[in-house]
Order: sequence, then C-alpha cells, then structure tokens
Amino acid sequence: MAPALNHPPGVSFVEERPTDSDAATYYGGGDSYTRSRTYSTSHIHGYKPKKAPAFEEDWHLRPRRLSHDEKSVTGPRRFLIDVEETIRVVLEQEDTDGDFQISVTDAGPKMMALGTATSNGFKTFDIRGTYMLSNLLQELALARDHNRKRIVLDEARLTENPVDRLSRMIKHSFWHSLTRRIDGDGLEIITADPKNRTGRINPRIYVPHGEPAMAEYYRKVAREKPHMNLDVQVLPEKPDDPAFVKSLNSKPGLLALAMNEIDDGKGGKTLKGIPFIVPGARFNELYNWDSYFIALGLLVDGQITMAKGMVDHFIFEIKHYGKILNGSRSYYLCRTQPPFLTDMALQIYNQLDRTDVDANRQWLKRAIQAAIKEYHTIWVAEPRMDPKTGLSRYRPDGLGIPPETEATHFTQVLEPFARKHGISVLEFSEKYNNGVIKEPELDEYFLHDRAVRESGHDTTYRFEKRCANLGTIDLQSLLFKYEVDIGTAIREIFDDELELEEEFDLAPFPPSVEAYANPHRESSRSRMQRSDEWFDRADFRKSIIDKYLWNEQKNLFFDYDTVREKQILYESVTSFWPLWAGCASDEQCWKLVYVVTPSMFMTVPDQELYRTQSLRKFEVLGGVVSGTEESRGKISLERPNRQWDYP
Repeated sequence: MAPALNHPPGVSFVEERPTDSDAATYYGGGDSYTRSRTYSTSHIHGYKPKKAPAFEEDWHLRPRRLSHDEKSVTGPRRFLIDVEETIRVVLEQEDTDGDFQISVTDAGPKMMALGTATSNGFKTFDIRGTYMLSNLLQELALARDHNRKRIVLDEARLTENPVDRLSRMIKHSFWHSLTRRIDGDGLEIITADPKNRTGRINPRIYVPHGEPAMAEYYRKVAREKPHMNLDVQVLPEKPDDPAFVKSLNSKPGLLALAMNEIDDGKGGKTLKGIPFIVPGARFNELYNWDSYFIALGLLVDGQITMAKGMVDHFIFEIKHYGKILNGSRSYYLCRTQPPFLTDMALQIYNQLDRTDVDANRQWLKRAIQAAIKEYHTIWVAEPRMDPKTGLSRYRPDGLGIPPETEATHFTQVLEPFARKHGISVLEFSEKYNNGVIKEPELDEYFLHDRAVRESGHDTTYRFEKRCANLGTIDLQSLLFKYEVDIGTAIREIFDDELELEEEFDLAPFPPSVEAYANPHRESSRSRMQRSDEWFDRADFRKSIIDKYLWNEQKNLFFDYDTVREKQILYESVTSFWPLWAGCASDEQCWKLVYVVTPSMFMTVPDQELYRTQSLRKFEVLGGVVSGTEESRGKISLERPNRQWDYP
C-alpha cells in the first residue's frame, strides 16, 4: 500500500521543474496546484490519451502490466508524495538496521508503491530496489529541508545514472553543505570538533603571533556573542614547539586562517573569513592533501574562487604556522601532510580570469614563494631530511599520545606498559603524557605513528613501526614535482628571476652529512631564485630515486629505510606515482607495465602477453588496490585489516 496522502480535496498538483536542477530550485517555492473537477484535466501533467491501436500492424503489441500500475503515458512518470508520512513509512519498512539509510544490508522488501501525480495519487506505481529507495529517502530529506509538506517527484530523479546523480549532488548540494568560514558568522559551525575528548565544548580559537587586528576581531566577536563563550588565545612566535603543542592537548582549539578586509557598511573596515571546504563528519576543519583533491573537483564544477581561497589559506599557514598543517586544529601544529601545493596552485592559475593578468601573476608568486619556504624549512630540513641519502621522510616532531584519536585507539598498545607499572591504561596514559613515566620504546612507537599520520596513509602495515625512517616513493615523487613546478614557474612566468620576500634559511645543496652539520645557512633574501637550480634539484632527486628506490629485479619502486639502509619490499600502488610526477624514465615506465619494451608494431594480444606482473599485481575489477595481499600478510583478530592495505 502506498503511503497516505493528505492534501486539499479537488486539487491537482502541477509542479513543472527541470529534473536535474538543484534541490533549492526543485523543492523551493512551495506547493503549486489548481482546482480540478474531473480527472479529464490530467492532461496538464503530460498525460495525453492515445488513439486506438491499428490492430493490423505489429506495433500495437504491449507487455502485460500489473493491475496497480499506471497506464503508459507520453510524459515522464511523476509521483504525488506526502513528505513526512512517506519518510516514516520508508524508514519503518526498509531501514531495518536503524541507521537512517537504505543500503544492501537492510532486510526490507525493497519495494514501495507511490501514488502517481497524473491520478492525483489514486493510482500507484512500484519503486523497487535499494538504489531507487535510497534516492527516494534522500529526496524526501531534501524536500523536508526546504519545508515542503508534499511534493511532485519525477521518477527520473530516482532512476538517475549514479555517476550523474553524484556529480549533480556534489555540485549543487555537497559543496555548499561542506563549506566553512572562520569569522563571526561561521564560528559556531566550524568550532565544533567531534575529536575533542576533553569534555569542554565551549569554542576556542588560536590566533597566530603578528596578527593583532585578527585577534581584536575575534575578541569583538566574543563580546558581541556572549552565548558562544568564545575563548580567544594568541599563539607564541614559534607555535610548533613540541612541548608547547603538548601543553595545548587539554585545551584544544581551532587555528585562525586567512581573512579578507572588507567594508563594514558603516564607513569603516572589518574582516571576513575566506570560505573553504572540509572533508566532513569527524573532520570539520581545513585539511592538507584532502584539499588538493577537493580543489580538483571544485575546478571541474567551475568554483575557481573557492579553490583559490584554499591556496590562500595554505599560504597563510606556511607564513604563520611554518607549514601546511595536517589540519587546522591546535593538536596538528607539529604535523604536515603530503605536499601538493605547487600543482594545486598551477592548476588554479591556469583557470583564473584572464582579464587581470598582473593580479593572477602576483597571486601565483605568493603561492610559489610559500612553496619554496615550505620546501626548504620542512621537506629538505632535518629531521625530515636524511643527509646521508638525500631522501626526505615523513618525520614530524611531537610528544606523547596523539590526542585527536578515538578514546580506545591505542588501548592495545598501551596495555602491556600499564601492566608493567601496575596501573590502569588511563592512569598510565596521563603519567606518560606528563613525563612522569619514561618509556623509550613507546616514544619510538609514537614517532612512527605521527609519521604515518603525516604521510596521509594512516594506517597501513607498510609503515608499521618504521614510517619515520622511510624515504617513501610517494614523497620523493611529490618533491620532484615541486622542484620541476617551481623551476618551470620561475622560468615561464617570472622571467627566470624570483625574489623571496620572507627571511628563512636555505637548505644545503647537494645534501651531505657534512653540509648539514655546518650551522651556517644561506639566507633566502641573499639572492634571486632561478630555474636552473630547481631543475638541478629535480635531477638530483631523480638520481637518488633510481639509486635507492628502484628495484630492477622486481620492476617496481619501493620505500627505503634510511636507518637499516635497505629497501622495504612492501608492494604499494604508490610505486606508480613517479609516472604521474614525471620522475620515472621511459625504460622504467615500460618496465612497470611491460616485461620488454614493446614494438610499435605489436598487436594488442602481443602487448598483453608481454605485460609484467608489476601492474597486474594491483589490478582488480574496478581499478587498482592500494597494496598486494601478499605484502599485507594474514589478517586476524590480533592483526586487523588497515585502511590503506589490501583490499
């Protein structure tokens, strides 16, 4: 039976909206209907009676229809739906696991009859299957968000191609719902932190040293919105000191980001936060490498200004926090993530409005200057740089247990140490974090754990208890691309000369133990940056990738352990990142895909015959897996699967 309808008697609903429009357009504007005496007016919905079939011709043959199905009509099928009642029935009948979603794990009948609009809800048609029912629930939720009591819903929105639907939802709905801004209007949403386990829910914002106008702005917001109980704190000049960052664990807060100065409408000036996109769910802040892939999607959907603003935030973070942070919360101050800034900035630059070339050039200049600072002070500076090999590593500073994890995340790791000291895990955690108990073995464990989180590949057995020592193939590929991107930008856009405006130390080149032991460093302001230096750096990095990470016998790139001085033969799909970054030679590219360099005259079957196992190891239906099952090893209750491992 179809859900009950409750609408004025003697009316016909006549909503006509494009089926692929956004929710605000499709559900906005309220109910539309006309008075109707008889069913004969149903032609206004697209229903037009057909002529009697010419029985002497074959085209009159029709499939048998069920008695409760609507007769075939020339227009698209549409349903007349009472929003709240239908939501109730869908959840009661289909959502058997109670998670407010319709999925393959629900045990409902996966079928529901809906009243058709052409019959004013009198006749029904079955909605069948998980996909249509889940779309129905989503559409009903959107209608309710727009305060609709009843709707006319096009069947086309329930049967829409999944890729088209997801793309449309991202463009018209998801970007909007994931947009955040750090200012008086956006603070109440962005300060909410599901990862905060301190018990204090009042918001706190940390403003960087050297931004007095920003600090005063947030103090004014706190005064004007006393209900928020906003705590405004100013960070010290060096905000990423490990001991200081650990001291903030009991008072976590949001980190201020870039703002624009605007007119306040009263003849003065005020500040306004630059909007950005968050990943969502537990992750309600600006993230590093997530933002690169988000930016690519924004560019596809024409949201260039939003993507550009996210680069502005990264420039701000490098200036004030010393790095592009893992995320914009106080407990991330010591940690960054895989570097994508140069490619992100160049992709956006190529799509900027060409009417203001000088402004575009100045914006890219700021981004490249920031990337150069990050490169020298983070990626080729100790402790992330290994001077002996020249390989860079994920090796962040930090003390104690990462506070942003779930409460029981490290219980299994901490239990043996707690038993050793004869205390509970909770008491041990507090004493270890406060430095009362010293455990060098645990210090080493959390060094690698923080490195795994900085790598973005949290978690995987590939990095278990060794990540901070690894020169990974993915990081070397990204830094090679940094070096090529910076060199190319300097040569092609800045006439082969780029002056650095911020003062910082330049890392020695070429790297060596002796060069890094020398405390003298060249200043960033001492000379112009030119392309040949950056291309030399790229050539050097390619040479150490070939020396330490390429395995000729296995035709794959592997991570290199700089402490044990050996390759780690964990087969990861990141072995193919050099193809994207451009640091794999032609011969290596072929060996990653073919046993021998194939002739251009080979047939497709011959090419398939000569393919190596390198790529095939990762190929599954639908794409490639992150690593091989063999490298992952056996899985058990004591050794559970990890997010970045097979499958």
